[in-house]
Amino acid sequence: MSIEKHGTKSIDLSHHLSELSKARTISPLKGVMKYFAQPGILSLAGGLPSPAYFPVSDISANVLVPESFALSPTEPSTSLSWLWKLFGSHDATKEKTQAVTIPKYPVVTGEINLATSLQYGQAIGMAQLQDFLKQFISEVYRPAFEDWAVLIDTGNTDGGYDTVQPWRGCVLCEEWTYPSAVASMVPFNIKPVPVAMDGLGMKSDDLENLLSQWDPVSRQMPRPHVMYIVPVGQNPSGSTMSVARKKQIYDICVKYDVIIVEDDPYYFLQLGTYTSKDDRFPGATPSGKPMSPSFFTLFHLTIRFSFDYQGRVIRLDTFSKTIAPGSRLGWFTCNPAFAERLERQGETSTQAPCGFGQAVVTKILMHWTYDGYIRWLRGLRTEYQQRRDFFIDCLAEEFHLHAVPAVAGVWEGCTVYQASSKVKKSTSMTEKYSARDRTMFSFVPPVAGMFVWMKLHLDQHPSFAPGDEDTLETKLWTKLAENGVLFGPGWIFAANAIAEDSHNNDSGHFRVSFSNAEFADLKKAVTIFGQIIREFFQEEDL
Repeated sequence: MSIEKHGTKSIDLSHHLSELSKARTISPLKGVMKYFAQPGILSLAGGLPSPAYFPVSDISANVLVPESFALSPTEPSTSLSWLWKLFGSHDATKEKTQAVTIPKYPVVTGEINLATSLQYGQAIGMAQLQDFLKQFISEVYRPAFEDWAVLIDTGNTDGGYDTVQPWRGCVLCEEWTYPSAVASMVPFNIKPVPVAMDGLGMKSDDLENLLSQWDPVSRQMPRPHVMYIVPVGQNPSGSTMSVARKKQIYDICVKYDVIIVEDDPYYFLQLGTYTSKDDRFPGATPSGKPMSPSFFTLFHLTIRFSFDYQGRVIRLDTFSKTIAPGSRLGWFTCNPAFAERLERQGETSTQAPCGFGQAVVTKILMHWTYDGYIRWLRGLRTEYQQRRDFFIDCLAEEFHLHAVPAVAGVWEGCTVYQASSKVKKSTSMTEKYSARDRTMFSFVPPVAGMFVWMKLHLDQHPSFAPGDEDTLETKLWTKLAENGVLFGPGWIFAANAIAEDSHNNDSGHFRVSFSNAEFADLKKAVTIFGQIIREFFQEEDL
């Protein structure tokens, strides 16, 4: 690994911009906004309504304290909300809160206020939020080049859409990926190009082979120069890319001049390795374990090296998984040239993120301070670890789970849990008994994120014939939905599913979320799933 100099500036990557992106100019109206903040300015230029007529005098909120969630799991694995409901006293009095208020007009200089935050604003977002994020990025990611910039957006889905428009041709992505990202590419005639995955996410050797052997004539398009990737808590597989793999991917992108769009909503939900209930020891927590670094990070091992020393990464972060998705707030971190183009785009589309969301989120962050927000994030990691563990514990109670090493495919290098029916009473060695040993589905416990990615072993279905994958997956999914359990159908996460309007040949999958349902509902869902899938595979429900 090479040692790169910290403090260098990003290189010129403007040749990657499309003609559409290059054509964007400063908004005629937004261009004068830089003068609005000038002290004593008498502004009669903009069509700004008077704050006197905003129908909100102030906003008050009771904000949870950063230490609301423990750093070590409780025993048995559960959550505060589950305990409160269990004992019939789920109310706000159980939560430790502190009151904050956002006034209409500032009492002190620099104070967050509604007169400013509810007014037309700049596409880059509120100054106070910008300042907080600059400190946060400097401390957490420690970028390897000095002229990085921050731009507030309305969440990672919007951010991903905005990053699509400057490009042209085709975009590299994982073979299974976030479907909304692919859906945003298709209207721009941008084709997703899937790259094979293993247990660490995108495979570097397959990426190298694809780019080195790219034939523009047979492919009828130039070699891809943009990559969309979810490296932590990969959606839907749940995998997390290692330091070494990220370095390999980045070096390949430098070699072939590829821009990396790093969509990382689950970065702070790195949960650690799942341990079975019997082997779990009290207090096991992911909070003290090293985090997988961002592509954007200057990282230290025994030597210092950097990932993005050129400024070719556009990092997408969001508050959706750490504060609230309804706030519709996230941010780009990237080189200044790309940030300036994204700002021009935002000026004539969203104009600026919602003032209510910015004001409340920024007030919370400033109230907590940087240290408080870090403490909050560490507590969230533990909470979601407990949810993951509880859900997989439920699967272990409902099914027989057999752990085997994966030697190929999307889980190569991982320990895979194969699920078959549990034998709940003694029986003779008959054909019916051997049928109970068939694997109905398998999965790898995610090390980050909010989902379990299940592979359905549809070839074990008694009536299976090659080509039946789509039909059988849909049949099982529909039966579950009719019985009150809704999973994410696997085919929609195939990188080529939307673009080609067809299912992937390996479409026997479900994406199952453990993040939102209460523990009793998770348990109930697994029980129903067990009943339905046994019936589906024509196994007797003992």
